[in-house]
This record gives sequence, C-alpha cells and structure tokens, in this order.
Amino acid sequence: MDFNLSDQAIFIGMVFIASFLLVQSFVIPTFGENRKAHKRLRQRLQSVADSAELNEAVALLRSRKHANLSPMQRKLQALPGMNALDQLIEQAGREGLAYKLAVKCLAFALVGGFLVNAISGNALLAVMAAAAVGGMPIVSLMRARAQRLAKFEEQLPDALVIMSRALKAGHPFVDALNLVAVEMTDPIGPEFRKVFTEINYGGEVRHALNGLMARVGSVTVMVFVTSVLIQKETGGNLSELLESLASVIRERFRFHRKLKTLSAEGRLAAWILSLLPFGLAAILSVVTPNFLPMLVDNPSGRQLIGVAFVLTVVGILWMRKIVRIDV
Repeated sequence: MDFNLSDQAIFIGMVFIASFLLVQSFVIPTFGENRKAHKRLRQRLQSVADSAELNEAVALLRSRKHANLSPMQRKLQALPGMNALDQLIEQAGREGLAYKLAVKCLAFALVGGFLVNAISGNALLAVMAAAAVGGMPIVSLMRARAQRLAKFEEQLPDALVIMSRALKAGHPFVDALNLVAVEMTDPIGPEFRKVFTEINYGGEVRHALNGLMARVGSVTVMVFVTSVLIQKETGGNLSELLESLASVIRERFRFHRKLKTLSAEGRLAAWILSLLPFGLAAILSVVTPNFLPMLVDNPSGRQLIGVAFVLTVVGILWMRKIVRIDV
C-alpha cells in the first residue's frame, strides 16, 4: 500500500479516535445513572469536600501517610493534581503515592513515544503513542476503581441486612457498622471499618458517613447516607428503613442486569459497524494494494474519507444515545 507517513498518521488517528469513543461509550456500564441523580451526587460531594472538618481529617491522614517522605518526595507530592491521583489510588483499593504514579506515567509515555518514533520516524505518531501508553496506568486504576465500586454496590444490600438484624437484636448503630466490617470482605468491609473507627474514636456520625460517601462516590451510597442522617435527626425505625433500602437496591440491580442483557446486541452492532470500515481498509490494502491509493490520491476521495469518518463518529454517538438508558 503506497501510503506516505502522513496518510498513515491520519489513518491511525482515525482508528484511535473511533476506538476511544467506542470504549467510552460501550465498555463503561450500559445503564447510566440518572443524570439528575448524578447531579445531586456531585453537589453533595462538593458540599462534603467543602466541609472544614472533613478536609482537616483528610489532611491529617495524608500528613501521617507522608511523614516518612524525603523533602524532594514531599515537593513532588505537593504538585498540582496529586490530591486527585491520591483519591483515585485510594478509591481503586491500591497502595502507593501519587507522585510515583505520575512518574510511572511519564516513563511509559517517554518509552512508548521513543520506540514509535524510532520505528516510524513520524512525530505525530510518536506523540499519539506517548499519550496512549502514558495514560495506561491511570486507565488501569480507573478500571479497578469502577470494578471496586460495582462490587461495593453489589455487597451493600447484604451489609444493610446485617445492620438491620443487628439493630433488631438491640445493638447500637456503631456496633452494627462494626459487625459489617467484621463479617464482610473487601471492599465494603474495610470501608465500613474506617467509618466505625472514626466514630469509635470520637468522630461525628455525619462526618464519618460523609467521608464514606466521598471515598466511594456512588448514588446508592448517597441514598444510604442520606437515609441514615435523616433518621438520626427525625427519628423512626432505622432497622425497617435499612431492610427496605436493601430490597430496593436488589431490585435495581436485577433491573440493571436485564437492561444489560437486552442491550448487548446493540453494543455488539455498534462495535462491528464502527470498526468495519477500518478493518475493510486493512484487508483491501493486503489483497489489492493498488485499490486504496486511487481513493487516497484523489482530492475528492480524501473528502469522501473525511465525510465517512465524521458520519462514523456521529453513528457512534447516536448508537450510544440509543443503547445507554438512564435509570
């Protein structure tokens, strides 16, 4: 195939953009949370983040975590964006420091960009490869965070049932939290243990539960925390409230799984239809090497390729709109 390096860069760029859109649209959970619920969650998390008491507690924990760092390591850890990376690492259930993750991403980007530049000699391809390879550690953490959150929400109904039965047996709310921490596995066990420890050492229930919501960042957890805090202020049967909430969450997950099954055909069709033109171009370049250059070397052909790519992107976004359902 007689493509020059510029044509190859454009083709690879198109594949990269299409693949990125497909991953963002169809690899993440098919059923999106309701946008209004997500908006309320962001507002609640913002109000929690602005809490002076919570910020003080987070700062104290981080100062203990960074107590043994050298002056250079502390300077790196104080760079902009490190707090967000620290939160990502914590939410993914991993150990480590943010500056080490940043250095790892930079090393991956340099190695990937250097290798691609040495092989192809194209600066644009090298930059794209550096961006893709350098972002792999962060993408891996984001995927681990999503899996951990999904598992947390799957465990939450059982945890609520345990708390409800403990409250019916006469245990106080704090002991019910500790029972979940002892009986349940990761990730919900360690998270509830943090809440129990904070309350047990004199912290307020509101701040401890808000800390749980800030660490997990889930609409389901927001509903749980809000329900408990309202009950604490107004009174009522907390045991029955937790049982009802557990039943609602189970029904919600059952509905989500049904939606995922029904939308599987649409997601598969989106992948096939979106990547088919690129696969066909690759096959034609091998079977009939002189076919595609006639299209690429012609100005009208280049315009048609551009229009086809734009329509492909529009098709991906349209199919995402059809497949993703807010519930």
